[in-house]
Amino acid sequence: MERTLCIIKPDAVKKKVQGKILQMILDAGFEIKGIKYITLTKSQAQKFYEIHRGKPFYEDLVEYMTSGPCIPVALEKENAVNDYRALIGSTDPAEAAEGTVRKLFAESKSYNAVHGSDSVENGINEVNFFFAEYELI
Repeated sequence: MERTLCIIKPDAVKKKVQGKILQMILDAGFEIKGIKYITLTKSQAQKFYEIHRGKPFYEDLVEYMTSGPCIPVALEKENAVNDYRALIGSTDPAEAAEGTVRKLFAESKSYNAVHGSDSVENGINEVNFFFAEYELI
């Protein structure tokens, strides 16, 4: 079994589509191992997105991710990382496949509704960023 992290981002929470996104995740066979409703602090967002520091979009990303509540979700299933990335679609909703989370709910490449881990290792690290082991079912 693999773990991956979903974050339902502030734009999706603001539009009140988190329930629809969670239902798509459940329908795709994922188990929710942990879920929180939080507002990231600037320092938390900076630390989480540290890998992007120095890139042109970094400051805007930090500002966006701290602009309102988000919902980190620890997911588990066989092939979780690849299956979740297929479910959410391309970062740019204009390029995302029909029926994917981003095609249905994202506004733009910047306001793209959800985060998804990009590797098995990052899935573990990202889940651990938001959840202590005792918080996971």
